[in-house]
Amino acid sequence: MFTLILQIALGIMAVSTFLYVIRVIKGPTVPDRVVALDAIGINLIAITALVSILLKTSAFLDIILLLGILSFIGTIAFSKFLEKGEIIENDRNR
Repeated sequence: MFTLILQIALGIMAVSTFLYVIRVIKGPTVPDRVVALDAIGINLIAITALVSILLKTSAFLDIILLLGILSFIGTIAFSKFLEKGEIIENDRNR
């Protein structure tokens, strides 16, 4: 029964990830696309966690942490780019 629930949850997460990909492609504005990319990262973390539970292993925990860190850094970089127009500031006048 628990395996069936996990498989249903994986299916729901796969469908929602597909819908977020559509939002990234068709997003009316760039911030909508950034939010969709962040949500895709969160869904990938959830899918990896569900697969880890389904396979009864803890081997994917490092991957979950890596995906979380990369998703966070990517969201911060996109936000900074949208705000200032550049990610890394090169101030050569000092």
